[in-house]
Amino acid sequence: MRAPDFLHQRAETGLCEHYSAAGAVCSLSTNCEHLLEAARGSFLPVETATSPVDFRLRFWVDDAESAQPPWPKPYVRGVGHCVFLGFDSESSMLADLRARRVIGRFSAGMARDIAHWRSVIFPMLLSILAGSVGLVELHASCVARDQEGLVLIGPSRSGKSTLAMALTELGFRLLSDDRTFCSFNEGRLLAYGLPRPLKLRRDAASWFKEFRDREPIDVQGGENVFYCQPNQRFGRQGSPACEPRALIFLERQQSPGFSLSTIGRNEAKSHIERDLLAETPAAIQKQEKTLKALLTLQSWRLQYEGQPQEIAEQIESLFSRGSELKIS
Repeated sequence: MRAPDFLHQRAETGLCEHYSAAGAVCSLSTNCEHLLEAARGSFLPVETATSPVDFRLRFWVDDAESAQPPWPKPYVRGVGHCVFLGFDSESSMLADLRARRVIGRFSAGMARDIAHWRSVIFPMLLSILAGSVGLVELHASCVARDQEGLVLIGPSRSGKSTLAMALTELGFRLLSDDRTFCSFNEGRLLAYGLPRPLKLRRDAASWFKEFRDREPIDVQGGENVFYCQPNQRFGRQGSPACEPRALIFLERQQSPGFSLSTIGRNEAKSHIERDLLAETPAAIQKQEKTLKALLTLQSWRLQYEGQPQEIAEQIESLFSRGSELKIS
């Protein structure tokens, strides 16, 4: 008879808590309080799992391993329904998308780096699992005023974070930077973010006086960047979810200017589906309900270049005036 695998033979993960991660119920079992603390800061607590668990995490921390930051760039590879994530030579996890289960082994040093879990590991993990639990993940930033939000969709370097930062100066709170998760349950469409800091590259940060004449010291993907917490700066608290009112698809242009025009349902759908991965039939059915709800929102194409504060004022006008504003 084959010997039990490592996790059955030696690893005990007696600590267990439940969370709501972008509307999906998650169960985390571990042997490390630091990981529970990181999860509490990334997801909403669920005292008892009153609904079925959508995905399960089991992470064992090896106290004998003492790797320390700085951490290398994560390594991700997938085969079929399994995805491997390597974070360094002593820390990795394996996700079974079909079973919606993730197992992992981590060094004590990485387990203690709560900021790394909140800004890198948990966001990556949720991106990988999102489709399997029926969430629609958008390559988008999201800002909200009260419970109503604007979703800024666009590829890398389209200015999502810069415009989101400028909108926080006009009274919005930051819900998410770069990745937004959407779900449709009980007749309600919600957009979710994770409590990650907003990232600005050096050229984008030059538009904001708090970063002028400063050198970026944080590192992401080998590039020096600024990380900031605009909600803390302006003292804005709120739910990690909102009801989106409009989708704004960003397109940078060569010359300074601002052009905002409505786009049709089919074009908006094409943009969104570009980033969706193939999933199980049950997950696809759930995603389709969310996608259908997203496509009932007003969708706009924003072609622009120039000072982000001026562009943000135009977007804020759209938000404030709603359907009364007609731009072609």
